[in-house]
Amino acid sequence: MEDNLSLLYQDVILEHNRAPLFYEKRPDAQCVIEAYNPLCGDKFKLYLDIDGENIAAATFHGYGCAVSKASTSVLMRNIQGQALKQLPSLMDGFLKMVENGTEAQLSDPEMATFLMAHQFPSRKKCAVLSWQALKDWMTDR
Repeated sequence: MEDNLSLLYQDVILEHNRAPLFYEKRPDAQCVIEAYNPLCGDKFKLYLDIDGENIAAATFHGYGCAVSKASTSVLMRNIQGQALKQLPSLMDGFLKMVENGTEAQLSDPEMATFLMAHQFPSRKKCAVLSWQALKDWMTDR
């Protein structure tokens, strides 16, 4: 089991955890989305600015395990400047990959790193935490 767990913590996850991209509090952002897992306490806020139909800026801040922080960092990088209409397919591809444990056609090879989370049920929720929160926000808006 320990060897399998080390597979999850690949260099991509360790690097994004150590130096997350777009890690900045912006309480004055147009949209503030909370991603919270009450089971483990991981909690992030996603700060989005929308310009027309595009995401002009996306940052996040908060605390969580290496998997949830790295996954949120990868999410932020992938949504910068994206059209809102492109987000559902991006998020669905990632969420289905982690949930089903099957590789998906992903635009970013770093996203595939989180495929290993499928083998660790407690880490699946960490990997999808911010992705699911953003998807829920998109559905409710």
